[in-house]
Amino acid sequence: MEKLLINLEKNSYEIYIEEGTVSQLSNYIGRPQETVLITDENVEKLYGKSLNALLKGRKIHRIVLPPGESTKTLGMAEKILVDMLEYGLTRNSLVIALGGGVVGDIAGFCASIYMRGIPYIQVPTTLLAQVDSSVGGKTGVNMPGGKNTVGSFYQPLSVVIDTGVLKTLPKRELINGIGEVIKYGIIYDDDFLTYIDENFDDILGLEEKVIKKVIKRCCDIKASIVAKDEKEQGIRKILNFGHTIGHALETLGNYEKYTHGEAVLIGMYYEALMAKKIGLIDDFYFQKITKVIKKTDVSLNMKKFTIKDLVYAMEKDKKNKEDKISFIFPVGGGKAEEKLLSREDFHILYQIIGGGDKNEHSQ
Repeated sequence: MEKLLINLEKNSYEIYIEEGTVSQLSNYIGRPQETVLITDENVEKLYGKSLNALLKGRKIHRIVLPPGESTKTLGMAEKILVDMLEYGLTRNSLVIALGGGVVGDIAGFCASIYMRGIPYIQVPTTLLAQVDSSVGGKTGVNMPGGKNTVGSFYQPLSVVIDTGVLKTLPKRELINGIGEVIKYGIIYDDDFLTYIDENFDDILGLEEKVIKKVIKRCCDIKASIVAKDEKEQGIRKILNFGHTIGHALETLGNYEKYTHGEAVLIGMYYEALMAKKIGLIDDFYFQKITKVIKKTDVSLNMKKFTIKDLVYAMEKDKKNKEDKISFIFPVGGGKAEEKLLSREDFHILYQIIGGGDKNEHSQ
């Protein structure tokens, strides 16, 4: 069993990483007065019967959501909150978020606002959720004009990671998570980026020692960053590398064309290319980043969207300041910084996406 501490003083909690933790879930939830388990239809099909047996004798209600990013809405959050009220949940109750990033985000959001906050536990079942979204306390839902525009910072009681559940995931869902894995290497640990490159096939193949090391390192990096900056006022912003363009792509694609990780991979490529164009990184480092990203086989072609639409979507990003768009750019191996770009600076973006460097992103 691997354990990591998210050190946030009174909001501190532990992350548990081990194969088989879902089958031992009752060991992690204590004996709350009332419990609601929030999951989605895909996870319910896989683990519903085994959970019934595991949680037998406990008073646990279950809310099963439709799968996919389109579930993360205020309307769905309201339905969940109504159910929680009807089940008689109080401030002494517990919410269990069993699923991927969508389930974790909306379940955590509902826990954060129900009766002004009740405890919840994250039990992530996708690679993306295990390495990123379940850790750090970001919760939220999407609006038609932007991703995660309504939400809260609300830390869980614990995060319980079962590496064994990843074996049920299709390749596209694993690539979805690998996008965030690569991000950690670029923004924080250049040796880790080299490790990802050298062990890419074993990561995708879920080789036990490799995948456990990758998940632990990602959680360790995020734990270190969040402990320094819980509510994203400083260093935590570097976790948004690739997300300015990535979130815009998700919005323009109606949360259907791209998975989150695919959009972030595309965003990281173009934001790294922008960083090279303005002299923040050299071509050697850009090629190192590009080499790993291209191993995912995600298409980097954004020709479907006009630059005007892309910029419009980015201008709605909640991280922007003073009419400038916030970008996180790599500035060297394992280092990244925020840069605010005005409309006057967008000639770089227009050149890159609008036709320049065709040979670099024709994939």
